[in-house]
Amino acid sequence: MSITQDPRTPLADHALEQAAHEAPAAPAAAVPAADVDELRTQVHGPVYAAGDDGLAAEVAAWNVAVQHTPAVAVGATCATDVAAAVRFAVAHGLPVAVQATGHGPVRNAAGAVMITTRRMQGVVVDPVRRTARVQAGVRWAAVLEAAAEHGLTGLCGSSSDVGVVGYTLGGGMGSLGRRFGFAADHVHAVEMVTADGVLRRVDASSDPELFWAVRGGKGSLGVVTAIEIDLVPVRSVLGGGIFFAAEDAAAVLHAYRRWAPTLPEEVATSVAVLRLPPLEELPPPLQGQTVVHLRYAYSGDDLAEGERLVAPMKEAGRIVLGAIVPLLATELDAIHMDPRDPMPAWEKGMLLAELTEETVDAFLAAVAPEAPLPLIMAEIRQLGGALSRPAAVPNAVAGRSGAWSVLVIGPMVPELADVVPQVGRGVLGALAPWAAPGCMLNFLGDVSGPDEVLAAYVPADAARLLAVKRAVDPTGVFTTGHAIG
Repeated sequence: MSITQDPRTPLADHALEQAAHEAPAAPAAAVPAADVDELRTQVHGPVYAAGDDGLAAEVAAWNVAVQHTPAVAVGATCATDVAAAVRFAVAHGLPVAVQATGHGPVRNAAGAVMITTRRMQGVVVDPVRRTARVQAGVRWAAVLEAAAEHGLTGLCGSSSDVGVVGYTLGGGMGSLGRRFGFAADHVHAVEMVTADGVLRRVDASSDPELFWAVRGGKGSLGVVTAIEIDLVPVRSVLGGGIFFAAEDAAAVLHAYRRWAPTLPEEVATSVAVLRLPPLEELPPPLQGQTVVHLRYAYSGDDLAEGERLVAPMKEAGRIVLGAIVPLLATELDAIHMDPRDPMPAWEKGMLLAELTEETVDAFLAAVAPEAPLPLIMAEIRQLGGALSRPAAVPNAVAGRSGAWSVLVIGPMVPELADVVPQVGRGVLGALAPWAAPGCMLNFLGDVSGPDEVLAAYVPADAARLLAVKRAVDPTGVFTTGHAIG
């Protein structure tokens, strides 16, 4: 298949959006039981229809604030299963949703055919070419382990518990990003099932337009069953995190805005205001505390230089806990310390063009470390370096225009369901004067619909994506989650 090119939701409208988000989903349209039975004969994995025991467990998301109620769920074990599920959905006029680890959902995939890919666990490393072929259900931890045997690693994000495929095709930005770029910049080929139910291998030669679009277009264009990615020659980093007392938030954040722009591309940093729960599994100094968390990763060869570069921040405030130490590439989770257990969360992100004294003051006023706001995390992450440069093989990744990213996360529990989105959007709204256009797709979070997803891209890329979408998915089979239409 060759293809040729043919500001935020106002708070006044948000109550309606939230009501729609929280309202019980309408029952999924009934699919004839005989048709579901026929589908079961065509796939190797389990198939569940609405009302079946086991359906809820099959489609459970990591973000438990989202509970899926599909018409049918297919537990795919291979690309053939995926193709059969897509053909079934098209034949019954149903949209297709896909889930691997369940970290990324923003809406209930009600009434869809949901394909779960977590059983597709193949990882093959080619140490000579420095590549890996990774199936759709694989988490980053498996890739990092397999690559480490050869002195290599992958461009993982802040958590190795996240799925490789969804993360990468949404852009993918982690602790090595300023040095190597977005994970999507390092994709060699994509194996995917398009809306016609056909499995294709897509690369820069076979179908350059679809290859451009899927690297950054995420799940809008088909179901990706495997990708071939670059691995990079990094065995270890100097990294970790330092937790500062909340009363020093202003001093730490202002020190950070002066310090971070002086760093070379081998350094990745972020700083976050965290409100930590009183959990026993946390170190005692952090239990139930609000802290400022500096995250640091130096991937250069000179550890002494990495120590020298981070030294000024160690004097920025009172340190509660933390250390910067040598970490193997398989230990990168220790930098951000993202939670691994499922939790209910609302999140939303944006890009900043600059981080000035006034920007930090506005951030501090909105995040209010001294106040009991319902926010788990408000993070400022440094971009730039290779993240700001075009990929060697151009792609549709959004977010290169930003110098910094901001991500806000709140607990989406029932008693706070109306409050958390307003507080979170309030933080982002306070930073609007310094905003850069667009947003990284993986940080887009809660959206009002396809128009807001398209606004994450520069206008020319949005138009080009829509053209590809119309060519490969003219009837809108793939319209769930962060779909562009």
